[in-house]
Amino acid sequence: MINTLFFLMNQPNKIILGIVFAALGWLVLHYAFKMVEMAYVLKYKKPLYNHFYIFLKQLEGPKKAILKNHFSFYKNLTDKEKKYFEHRVASFIKDKDFIGREGNRITDEMKVLVSATAVMLTFGFRDFYIGIISKIVIYPHKFYSHTNNAYHKGEFNPKLKALVLSWEDFVQGFHDGNDNLNLGIHELTHAIHINSMKERDVSAIIFSDSFKELSALFSENESLRDMLKESDYFRKYAFTNQFEFLAVAIENFMETPQEFQSQFPEVYNKIKQMLNFKVKGY
Repeated sequence: MINTLFFLMNQPNKIILGIVFAALGWLVLHYAFKMVEMAYVLKYKKPLYNHFYIFLKQLEGPKKAILKNHFSFYKNLTDKEKKYFEHRVASFIKDKDFIGREGNRITDEMKVLVSATAVMLTFGFRDFYIGIISKIVIYPHKFYSHTNNAYHKGEFNPKLKALVLSWEDFVQGFHDGNDNLNLGIHELTHAIHINSMKERDVSAIIFSDSFKELSALFSENESLRDMLKESDYFRKYAFTNQFEFLAVAIENFMETPQEFQSQFPEVYNKIKQMLNFKVKGY
């Protein structure tokens, strides 16, 4: 009887020890994987994997129809990529607060197309949520911004964690897929850029490090800088500062990749590395 009682009294300690050892084992494996992946990232400039989901979310019928009928990037994906893309769009919509301003009513079309633009830009990322964005504010037209007391088509406000867009101008950006003018891509790139400087996940590190490499390429190659400025391929606004150059460059990358690669292959390859883009056509 005494031995039985002693055995029962010691069972909780064994359970606790088991939990402790299991937790320690998980931590060792976790950090070992992190070290292996970081070595891989330093060598190959890409993560070990992008897509791993236990359950894939699906968009409701009307939302999926919007994606299929009004977002050309999605149409060009493989069947497997479409499932991943749809999952990410559904997850992004759920993660963000969509807010209408000046009587603008938020619709499924707004949620799907803005989210799809974000997912398109981060399709090569493991973490695609762009955590620095918590709300997406949509005006019907240009809006007055107190940031610089002027009317804007769009802006990203990191203090408020808000992406602010004019719906009229956002839609206009997709009317011509070859003019290298896309408000959604431009403003979301700003958010991704700032997010990469704050986060330390593998995709943020690749984006940030690749941007540093791109900046070094420009500082070391005066003839390349001159070619960029003299070319009509990049609009003049690109040369306002490094943040605007990147936003314009990614607009060009997404809309006219073949022309970009043909004219400025070094810059193109850095952008492709930055986004870890492996989609057909890029």
